[in-house]
Parts: sequence; structure tokens; C-alpha cells
Amino acid sequence: MKKFLIVALAGIVSGTIATTQVAGPLLAQESTRNSSVYEQLDLFGDIFERIRAQYVEEVDASELIEAAIDGMLTSLDPHSSYLSPNDAAAMRVQTRGEFGGLGIEVTQEDGFVKVVSPIDGTPADQAGIEAGDFITHVDGESVLGLTLDNAVELMRGPVGSEIIITVVREGEDEPFDVSIIRDTIKLTAVRSRTEGDTVVLRVTTFNDQTTPNLEAGLKQQIEEAGGIDNINGIVLDLRNNPGGLLTQAIRVSDAFLESGEIVSTRGRLPEDGERFNATPGDWAEGKPMVVLINGGSASASEIVAGALQDHRRAVVIGTKSFGKGSVQTVMPLRSDGAMRLTTARYYTPSGRSIQALGVSPDIVVAQPRRRAATEDEPDATTAARNRSEADLRGRLNNDSLSEDEVRQIEADRARAEAAAELREEDYQLAYAIDILKGLSALGPRD
Repeated sequence: MKKFLIVALAGIVSGTIATTQVAGPLLAQESTRNSSVYEQLDLFGDIFERIRAQYVEEVDASELIEAAIDGMLTSLDPHSSYLSPNDAAAMRVQTRGEFGGLGIEVTQEDGFVKVVSPIDGTPADQAGIEAGDFITHVDGESVLGLTLDNAVELMRGPVGSEIIITVVREGEDEPFDVSIIRDTIKLTAVRSRTEGDTVVLRVTTFNDQTTPNLEAGLKQQIEEAGGIDNINGIVLDLRNNPGGLLTQAIRVSDAFLESGEIVSTRGRLPEDGERFNATPGDWAEGKPMVVLINGGSASASEIVAGALQDHRRAVVIGTKSFGKGSVQTVMPLRSDGAMRLTTARYYTPSGRSIQALGVSPDIVVAQPRRRAATEDEPDATTAARNRSEADLRGRLNNDSLSEDEVRQIEADRARAEAAAELREEDYQLAYAIDILKGLSALGPRD
């Protein structure tokens, strides 16, 4: 027994010695790192005091510290930043769906402000601002060299006031000015309508209203159609949707999926990762779906498009999405401010990250720019082009059809003409509806 105790004790002592030998260098390295950090903090304090004492003008110490914090965060990536108490309050209001401004989601690229997307129905949208536009000047003042938050601050102002922004746009030879009147932005998260036999759900943002509005809009369109059997499919329009709340993206995806993973997030540490799975129940009851995306579809929009695409629940049509595949966590700070910090990347169900790559559509369909009407195209030419046998004098009547059959043909013709008008107005949406018509004609899959 004594031998056993001695051997056991020796093992413990040896283990302790081995651990000490391994841990010694690690502790030394950690101590060196901490010493370096403390030296850098001392340097920061020294610079701060010298600025306060020797700068040519008196400075506000709190503003100086906030600027230093913001600089530290914005050096990490374009989406991390410090939110002052006013900015934090404005962000909380925005997620509820109403705020003041121009109505654009922006990021920073090459020192300039880049438009991720204009928000439907807002002053920026009505003024013709497009996804991908670069804003170089605000009221004649260059934004080059400003942080994103400072550039956004330049664009803020009282409701009803005018702002002139200078825009550089691909395909345009010269920069041009756009005048916008600031207004209160009231976000309608989801707009629903029916085109022919297709329900179109236009999701403009992912805020607290998105899922309830989506459910109510879909139910209303199905009821007005006389039941889900009377619709041929659903178009989920996510074009120019800059994203929003991750929780809402998950709920919208879950609305059309019966099972499986929706999205996963992976942080710096393995234990920080999360997986979100769908629950049983498909609001569309298996009806075919098309998701529309473009370069203004970002973040939460890409989560939804990627999930429905990977599960083969929807055909994705349009152009490549924006490619924001990171998750930001807003952390409250003292003095009612907040820190927006990138804490994870998200991955679609197939395990792909779309960071800087975007979601690639299954069918690439660009939105052609509208052709301006020409004054030298007389109405008579258009009328002649649209003439048919029915317009000819002395034509024979068609006596082989009943009145009901004639009415049906005329109704079908009216639908075809409406589809042609939609194709002129919104080619991508018309293409999506045509796809659903084709899928509906094939019938349900076994």
C-alpha cells in the first residue's frame, strides 16, 4: 500500500513539474503581451493629454474619446462602429420601422459612400438613387476621408430640408448632382399584391414588422384569390432590400421551409457558433416560389435567398447580391451609447459563406434600363403595327365560338397584354412570373 501511495504521489509531483515547465513559457508570453498592451495604453493617455494641453483650439475631452473609440472600431471592418447615445436611439427607432432621413442604406468603399440600396417609396428612391451609386459630395463638401458615420451625419438634417448629393454611377461619364428633400421615413416592411395568378410579396426591410406583415399580406392575397388552389406560385421580391434583423430573416425563411437548417453563424471561438433550423409548416403549402435579388440585396436578404436556394425551395432570379456575410452585435455601453461589433460570419445551409461573394442567382436576369419614348415615333405608326384582321372593313365574323368562349379569349388576351405591360415596367418580375407559369403548367412533382 505504501509503495502504491509513493508511486501515485510521484506521479502527481511529476505531473506538476511537467505542467509548470510547459506553463512557464506560456505565462511569460502572456505577461509580455499584457506589458505591451499597457505600454500602448500609456501612449494613448500621453497623446490624449498632449492634445488637450497643446492643440491649437480647446477640445471637448468626451468628444475626443468617442472619436478614438469610433476610430478603433471602424478600423476593423466597414460595419463595426461606435454609436453615440443619439445614434443608438435612432437605430432603435429604425428597427421599429419609422425614422427621419433620405431612405438609403449605405456602406463605405474606397473612401467614398456607396449606396447598398434605396428604400422603396423614400425620397432617395423617388429621386432616382440606385444601388451601386457612389456619393462623393454632400452639399458640395467631399466625403472622401470621412468615416462612414461622419458621412451619414452630413446627410442628416431637419425633415423638409433640401440636400444635394453628388453621385458617380457606372455607365455615366460624369458625376451628377441629385437634389433630395429630407422626409420622415415610414417603412412598410412588406407590400403584397397579385399579378395574374401569382402572389408577389415585396419585402423592403427586415425589422420587427416583417414577419407579421408577410403573414397578413399572404393570407389576404390567398383569400382574395378564393383559396391557395387558385394561385400558381409566389414571388418573394428581395431586390434592394438592405437587410436588418437576423431573427426576422430566420423567421421569413422558416415560413416557407418544413425542416432543415436555415443559417449557421460562426464566431471567433467554436463554442460561439449557432445553428438555426426550420420548424414544420409552409405558409405557401408547397406552391412554387421565385426569389428576386439584385446588387442591393444584402445581409438578411441573402440569408433568406441562400436558405431557400440551398433547400431547392425556390428558384433565385436576378443578379448577384451584395455579399455582406457578417453578423453585427449591438452592445449597450455606459452613457446610453452602444458598440456595433462584427462578431460572426454566417453560412447558408450548404456551408457556403457569401462574404464578399454574394448569392449567385440560378437564372441571371438583368433589369434593362427603360428606353425613353422618342418624339419622332408617330402614334399612327404604333397604331398600324397593332392592327389586326378585326380592324379591317368588311371582315368576316367568327361564328364558331360561343359568347362565353369569346369572353374567355378576350380575358386571356387582357391578361397577356397586362403581362406585356409589366414586362416593360419591371422585366425581372415579369420573368419571375413567367417561370412560375411554366412550373404551374408542368403540375406538381411526385
